[in-house]
Amino acid sequence: MQKYALDFLTVTEKAALSAFKWVGSGQKNAADKAATDTMRKQLNTLNFLGEIVIGEGEIDEAPMLYIGEKVGLGKNPELDIAVDPIEGTTPTINGQENGITVIVAAPKGTLFHAPDMYMKKIVVGKKAKGSIDIRASILDNVENVAFALNKKLNDLNVMIQDRPRHKESIKSMRALGVNVHLFQDNDVIASLLTNMENSNIDMMYNIGGAPEGVISAVAIKSLGGDMQACLMPKSDIEISRCKMMGINDVNRVLTLADLVRSENSVFSATAITHSSLLKGIEKNKHKQVTHSVLITGKEKRARFIETIY
Repeated sequence: MQKYALDFLTVTEKAALSAFKWVGSGQKNAADKAATDTMRKQLNTLNFLGEIVIGEGEIDEAPMLYIGEKVGLGKNPELDIAVDPIEGTTPTINGQENGITVIVAAPKGTLFHAPDMYMKKIVVGKKAKGSIDIRASILDNVENVAFALNKKLNDLNVMIQDRPRHKESIKSMRALGVNVHLFQDNDVIASLLTNMENSNIDMMYNIGGAPEGVISAVAIKSLGGDMQACLMPKSDIEISRCKMMGINDVNRVLTLADLVRSENSVFSATAITHSSLLKGIEKNKHKQVTHSVLITGKEKRARFIETIY
Protein backbone atom coordinates (compact mmCIF):
# COMPACT_ATOMS: atom_id res chain seq x y z
CA MET A 1 0.00 0.00 0.00
CA GLN A 2 2.84 2.39 0.84
CA LYS A 3 4.06 2.39 -2.74
CA TYR A 4 0.76 3.92 -3.85
CA ALA A 5 0.83 6.77 -1.32
CA LEU A 6 2.22 9.38 -3.70
CA ASP A 7 -0.15 8.17 -6.41
CA PHE A 8 -3.13 8.85 -4.15
CA LEU A 9 -1.63 12.23 -3.31
CA THR A 10 -1.59 13.05 -7.02
CA VAL A 11 -5.23 11.97 -7.27
CA THR A 12 -6.36 14.46 -4.61
CA GLU A 13 -4.08 17.24 -5.86
CA LYS A 14 -5.41 17.06 -9.41
CA ALA A 15 -9.03 16.71 -8.28
CA ALA A 16 -8.60 19.76 -6.04
CA LEU A 17 -7.12 21.76 -8.91
CA SER A 18 -10.13 20.86 -11.05
CA ALA A 19 -12.54 21.91 -8.30
CA PHE A 20 -10.63 25.14 -7.66
CA LYS A 21 -11.89 26.56 -10.96
CA TRP A 22 -15.39 26.54 -9.48
CA VAL A 23 -14.63 28.25 -6.15
CA GLY A 24 -17.16 31.01 -5.64
CA SER A 25 -19.20 29.98 -8.68
CA GLY A 26 -22.28 28.78 -6.82
CA GLN A 27 -22.42 25.81 -9.20
CA LYS A 28 -22.45 22.68 -7.05
CA ASN A 29 -23.04 20.12 -9.79
CA ALA A 30 -20.33 21.54 -12.04
CA ALA A 31 -17.79 21.62 -9.22
CA ASP A 32 -18.62 18.05 -8.13
CA LYS A 33 -18.41 16.78 -11.70
CA ALA A 34 -15.05 18.44 -12.33
CA ALA A 35 -13.47 16.95 -9.21
CA THR A 36 -15.07 13.54 -9.73
CA ASP A 37 -14.11 13.23 -13.39
CA THR A 38 -10.49 14.09 -12.59
CA MET A 39 -10.38 11.69 -9.64
CA ARG A 40 -11.77 8.84 -11.76
CA LYS A 41 -9.34 9.56 -14.60
CA GLN A 42 -6.34 9.52 -12.25
CA LEU A 43 -7.44 6.35 -10.44
CA ASN A 44 -7.77 4.58 -13.76
CA THR A 45 -4.08 5.14 -14.53
CA LEU A 46 -2.94 3.14 -11.48
CA ASN A 47 -1.93 -0.52 -11.43
CA PHE A 48 -4.32 -2.04 -8.90
CA LEU A 49 -7.93 -3.24 -8.75
CA GLY A 50 -9.91 -0.88 -6.58
CA GLU A 51 -13.57 -0.90 -5.63
CA ILE A 52 -15.36 2.25 -4.50
CA VAL A 53 -16.98 1.30 -1.18
CA ILE A 54 -17.83 4.86 -0.21
CA GLY A 55 -18.51 7.23 -3.07
CA GLU A 56 -20.77 9.86 -4.49
CA GLY A 57 -23.85 7.71 -4.93
CA GLU A 58 -25.29 4.52 -6.33
CA ILE A 59 -24.60 3.11 -9.79
CA ASP A 60 -27.57 4.92 -11.38
CA GLU A 61 -26.10 8.26 -10.24
CA ALA A 62 -23.10 8.07 -12.60
CA PRO A 63 -21.00 9.99 -13.66
CA MET A 64 -20.27 10.23 -9.95
CA LEU A 65 -17.81 7.69 -8.52
CA TYR A 66 -20.53 5.28 -7.47
CA ILE A 67 -20.49 2.59 -4.81
CA GLY A 68 -19.33 -0.65 -6.38
CA GLU A 69 -17.48 1.00 -9.26
CA LYS A 70 -14.19 -0.66 -10.18
CA VAL A 71 -11.15 1.54 -10.79
CA GLY A 72 -7.52 0.91 -11.69
CA LEU A 73 -5.70 -0.87 -14.48
CA GLY A 74 -4.56 -4.05 -12.75
CA LYS A 75 -5.83 -7.16 -11.01
CA ASN A 76 -3.73 -6.91 -7.85
CA PRO A 77 -3.64 -5.69 -5.18
CA GLU A 78 -7.38 -5.50 -4.54
CA LEU A 79 -8.30 -2.40 -2.59
CA ASP A 80 -11.26 -0.78 -0.85
CA ILE A 81 -11.41 2.89 -1.77
CA ALA A 82 -13.47 5.67 -0.17
CA VAL A 83 -13.67 9.04 -1.88
CA ASP A 84 -15.10 12.47 -1.36
CA PRO A 85 -14.14 14.53 -4.43
CA ILE A 86 -15.29 17.67 -2.60
CA GLU A 87 -15.83 17.46 1.14
CA GLY A 88 -17.36 20.83 1.89
CA THR A 89 -19.02 21.48 -1.47
CA THR A 90 -21.19 24.34 -0.20
CA PRO A 91 -18.32 26.40 1.23
CA THR A 92 -16.23 25.65 -1.87
CA ILE A 93 -18.77 26.98 -4.35
CA ASN A 94 -19.45 29.93 -2.04
CA GLY A 95 -15.78 30.87 -1.84
CA GLN A 96 -15.56 30.00 1.85
CA GLU A 97 -13.16 27.96 3.97
CA ASN A 98 -13.04 24.17 4.57
CA GLY A 99 -13.23 22.74 1.07
CA ILE A 100 -10.99 19.69 0.49
CA THR A 101 -10.77 16.67 -1.78
CA VAL A 102 -10.03 13.41 0.01
CA ILE A 103 -9.43 9.72 -0.66
CA VAL A 104 -8.59 6.74 1.54
CA ALA A 105 -7.58 3.21 0.57
CA ALA A 106 -7.01 -0.07 2.39
CA PRO A 107 -6.88 -3.78 1.48
CA LYS A 108 -10.11 -5.26 0.11
CA GLY A 109 -12.70 -6.03 2.77
CA THR A 110 -11.20 -3.81 5.48
CA LEU A 111 -13.23 -0.59 5.23
CA PHE A 112 -16.66 -0.38 6.85
CA HIS A 113 -19.31 -0.04 4.15
CA ALA A 114 -21.18 2.91 5.61
CA PRO A 115 -24.56 3.84 4.16
CA ASP A 116 -25.18 7.51 3.45
CA MET A 117 -26.97 8.50 6.65
CA TYR A 118 -26.29 10.20 9.95
CA MET A 119 -23.62 8.86 12.28
CA LYS A 120 -22.79 10.03 15.79
CA LYS A 121 -19.01 10.38 16.25
CA ILE A 122 -16.58 11.14 19.05
CA VAL A 123 -12.90 11.62 18.20
CA VAL A 124 -9.86 12.31 20.43
CA GLY A 125 -6.10 12.24 20.10
CA LYS A 126 -3.78 9.52 21.33
CA LYS A 127 -3.31 11.07 24.79
CA ALA A 128 -7.02 10.59 25.49
CA LYS A 129 -7.27 7.16 23.90
CA GLY A 130 -9.59 4.85 25.85
CA SER A 131 -11.44 7.68 27.60
CA ILE A 132 -14.48 7.97 25.31
CA ASP A 133 -17.76 6.06 25.35
CA ILE A 134 -20.39 6.99 22.76
CA ARG A 135 -23.07 5.32 24.87
CA ALA A 136 -22.42 7.77 27.71
CA SER A 137 -23.61 11.37 27.83
CA ILE A 138 -21.62 14.16 26.24
CA LEU A 139 -20.98 15.52 29.74
CA ASP A 140 -19.51 12.22 30.94
CA ASN A 141 -17.29 12.16 27.88
CA VAL A 142 -15.88 15.67 28.31
CA GLU A 143 -15.20 14.94 31.98
CA ASN A 144 -13.40 11.69 31.13
CA VAL A 145 -11.37 13.29 28.35
CA ALA A 146 -10.39 16.19 30.61
CA PHE A 147 -9.27 13.72 33.29
CA ALA A 148 -7.22 11.72 30.75
CA LEU A 149 -5.51 14.91 29.58
CA ASN A 150 -5.02 16.22 33.12
CA LYS A 151 -6.99 19.34 32.21
CA LYS A 152 -9.67 21.34 33.93
CA LEU A 153 -12.98 21.50 32.08
CA ASN A 154 -12.49 25.19 31.37
CA ASP A 155 -9.23 24.32 29.60
CA LEU A 156 -10.85 21.68 27.38
CA ASN A 157 -11.51 22.50 23.72
CA VAL A 158 -14.26 20.65 21.86
CA MET A 159 -15.32 21.05 18.22
CA ILE A 160 -18.95 20.53 17.26
CA GLN A 161 -20.92 21.43 14.16
CA ASP A 162 -23.14 24.49 14.38
CA ARG A 163 -26.47 22.77 13.78
CA PRO A 164 -29.82 22.82 15.63
CA ARG A 165 -29.44 19.10 16.46
CA HIS A 166 -26.43 19.97 18.64
CA LYS A 167 -28.05 22.88 20.50
CA GLU A 168 -28.51 21.06 23.81
CA SER A 169 -25.03 19.50 23.75
CA ILE A 170 -23.46 22.90 23.10
CA LYS A 171 -25.48 24.45 25.93
CA SER A 172 -24.57 21.65 28.36
CA MET A 173 -20.84 21.80 27.63
CA ARG A 174 -20.69 25.56 27.93
CA ALA A 175 -22.53 25.36 31.26
CA LEU A 176 -19.61 23.24 32.53
CA GLY A 177 -17.10 25.81 31.27
CA VAL A 178 -15.91 23.76 28.29
CA ASN A 179 -14.59 25.83 25.37
CA VAL A 180 -16.87 24.92 22.47
CA HIS A 181 -15.60 25.67 18.97
CA LEU A 182 -18.35 25.66 16.35
CA PHE A 183 -17.70 24.71 12.75
CA GLN A 184 -20.03 24.96 9.78
CA ASP A 185 -18.85 22.22 7.43
CA ASN A 186 -16.36 19.37 7.08
CA ASP A 187 -16.07 17.15 10.14
CA VAL A 188 -13.15 15.33 8.47
CA ILE A 189 -11.00 18.39 9.16
CA ALA A 190 -12.48 18.73 12.66
CA SER A 191 -11.62 15.09 13.39
CA LEU A 192 -8.04 15.45 12.19
CA LEU A 193 -7.45 18.55 14.32
CA THR A 194 -7.83 16.43 17.48
CA ASN A 195 -4.73 14.50 16.41
CA MET A 196 -2.49 17.39 15.35
CA GLU A 197 0.23 18.46 17.79
CA ASN A 198 -0.06 22.14 16.86
CA SER A 199 -3.83 22.18 17.36
CA ASN A 200 -5.53 22.98 20.65
CA ILE A 201 -8.58 20.83 19.88
CA ASP A 202 -9.03 18.00 22.39
CA MET A 203 -12.21 16.35 21.16
CA MET A 204 -14.63 16.38 18.24
CA TYR A 205 -18.27 15.46 18.80
CA ASN A 206 -20.70 15.47 15.91
CA ILE A 207 -23.77 13.95 14.33
CA GLY A 208 -22.89 14.04 10.65
CA GLY A 209 -22.41 11.88 7.59
CA ALA A 210 -21.46 8.22 8.05
CA PRO A 211 -19.22 8.11 4.94
CA GLU A 212 -17.13 10.97 6.34
CA GLY A 213 -16.85 9.01 9.57
CA VAL A 214 -15.16 6.08 7.83
CA ILE A 215 -12.85 8.40 5.90
CA SER A 216 -11.84 10.13 9.14
CA ALA A 217 -11.34 6.80 10.91
CA VAL A 218 -8.53 5.81 8.53
CA ALA A 219 -6.57 8.92 9.47
CA ILE A 220 -7.36 8.71 13.19
CA LYS A 221 -6.29 5.07 13.44
CA SER A 222 -3.06 5.81 11.57
CA LEU A 223 -2.23 8.68 13.93
CA GLY A 224 -2.88 6.65 17.09
CA GLY A 225 -6.00 8.49 18.17
CA ASP A 226 -9.35 7.10 19.21
CA MET A 227 -12.84 7.21 17.76
CA GLN A 228 -16.23 5.71 18.44
CA ALA A 229 -19.32 5.98 16.27
CA CYS A 230 -22.90 4.81 15.97
CA LEU A 231 -25.23 4.86 12.97
CA MET A 232 -28.41 6.90 13.36
CA PRO A 233 -30.96 5.72 10.79
CA LYS A 234 -34.02 7.97 10.68
CA SER A 235 -36.51 5.65 8.99
CA ASP A 236 -37.37 2.05 8.18
CA ILE A 237 -35.96 2.66 4.71
CA GLU A 238 -32.57 3.60 6.17
CA ILE A 239 -32.67 0.57 8.47
CA SER A 240 -33.35 -1.61 5.43
CA ARG A 241 -30.40 -0.04 3.62
CA CYS A 242 -28.18 -0.94 6.56
CA LYS A 243 -29.31 -4.55 6.45
CA MET A 244 -28.76 -4.69 2.68
CA MET A 245 -25.15 -3.66 3.35
CA GLY A 246 -24.72 -6.40 5.96
CA ILE A 247 -25.31 -4.24 9.06
CA ASN A 248 -27.85 -6.19 11.12
CA ASP A 249 -27.39 -4.34 14.42
CA VAL A 250 -27.83 -0.67 13.57
CA ASN A 251 -27.36 0.33 17.22
CA ARG A 252 -23.95 -1.26 17.75
CA VAL A 253 -21.01 0.83 18.88
CA LEU A 254 -18.47 1.14 16.08
CA THR A 255 -14.85 1.37 17.17
CA LEU A 256 -11.81 2.11 15.03
CA ALA A 257 -11.33 -1.64 14.68
CA ASP A 258 -14.80 -1.87 13.13
CA LEU A 259 -14.46 1.14 10.85
CA VAL A 260 -11.07 0.18 9.40
CA ARG A 261 -9.72 -3.32 9.92
CA SER A 262 -6.18 -2.82 8.66
CA GLU A 263 -3.06 -0.92 9.61
CA ASN A 264 -2.06 -0.87 5.94
CA SER A 265 -3.95 2.21 4.77
CA VAL A 266 -3.47 5.54 3.03
CA PHE A 267 -5.29 8.84 3.63
CA SER A 268 -4.73 11.79 1.30
CA ALA A 269 -6.46 15.17 1.44
CA THR A 270 -5.73 18.28 -0.58
CA ALA A 271 -7.18 21.67 0.29
CA ILE A 272 -9.25 23.54 -2.25
CA THR A 273 -9.89 26.51 0.04
CA HIS A 274 -8.18 27.51 3.29
CA SER A 275 -8.91 25.74 6.58
CA SER A 276 -7.47 25.37 10.07
CA LEU A 277 -5.59 22.31 8.80
CA LEU A 278 -4.32 23.30 5.36
CA LYS A 279 -3.79 26.32 3.15
CA GLY A 280 -5.97 26.46 0.08
CA ILE A 281 -4.68 26.41 -3.48
CA GLU A 282 -2.52 29.39 -4.35
CA LYS A 283 -2.49 30.55 -7.95
CA ASN A 284 -0.76 33.17 -10.04
CA LYS A 285 0.06 33.55 -13.74
CA HIS A 286 2.91 31.05 -13.69
CA LYS A 287 2.06 28.37 -11.17
CA GLN A 288 -0.46 26.75 -8.86
CA VAL A 289 0.55 25.52 -5.41
CA THR A 290 -1.37 22.79 -3.58
CA HIS A 291 -1.23 21.96 0.13
CA SER A 292 -2.01 18.42 1.26
CA VAL A 293 -1.77 16.02 4.16
CA LEU A 294 -0.71 12.43 3.43
CA ILE A 295 -1.13 9.88 6.23
CA THR A 296 0.15 6.32 5.99
CA GLY A 297 -1.08 3.64 8.35
CA LYS A 298 1.97 1.42 8.68
CA GLU A 299 4.30 4.35 9.25
CA LYS A 300 1.77 6.14 11.49
CA ARG A 301 3.00 9.40 10.08
CA ALA A 302 1.40 12.55 8.68
CA ARG A 303 3.26 14.45 5.98
CA PHE A 304 2.27 17.98 5.03
CA ILE A 305 3.15 18.45 1.38
CA GLU A 306 3.35 21.53 -0.82
CA THR A 307 3.39 20.84 -4.55
CA ILE A 308 4.00 23.30 -7.37
CA TYR A 309 2.12 22.75 -10.63
